[in-house]
Amino acid sequence: MMFTDPAVVTQLANLEKRSGKTLAELAALVRGSGLAKHGEQVTMLKRDLGMGHGDANLLAHYVRNLDAEAAGTAPPSGEDAVAALYTGKKAHLRPIHDALMEQVGRFGVFETAPKKTYVSLRRKKQFATIGPATNAEVEVGLNAKSLAAHSRLTPLPPKGMCDYKTRISSPAEVDATLVDWLRQAYDAAG
Repeated sequence: MMFTDPAVVTQLANLEKRSGKTLAELAALVRGSGLAKHGEQVTMLKRDLGMGHGDANLLAHYVRNLDAEAAGTAPPSGEDAVAALYTGKKAHLRPIHDALMEQVGRFGVFETAPKKTYVSLRRKKQFATIGPATNAEVEVGLNAKSLAAHSRLTPLPPKGMCDYKTRISSPAEVDATLVDWLRQAYDAAG
């Protein structure tokens, strides 16, 4: 199964406990609904089973990924896609990525969506991006309109993917200030 993030695995286990149904039973309900669109499935799960948005969203993704794996059409695992970002001359940047993800993982449940050049971190909406910017730096994009001006933050044009960005070149730069900015962005995306 594509979900290997410990927080997601825990959320799926808790979903089984709260609903009183196994993941297989829940997946059968989603498939049996006849709904194909993700948003429709989420709405149905919230309405019919009383799930919160996060649980319904995760379950809809879970079923979609199960079906894609069964059909042999699943994309590379998230971990494989992340590993591909940090190869060659950028391999030494992976500990920075891991340090960032470790800190964000403490906030609660969120989704990761690896893209071609970065990883998008999402709750109801994207709150951050992480990816190698150069062979020497990792760029962190932040969606939090109310961040105070700081010499490490670069404001970005309105209506872009992120409100701010910062670049770091070592895991030591994943400090309290950066973690606080990430937390503000995480909270704003809930």
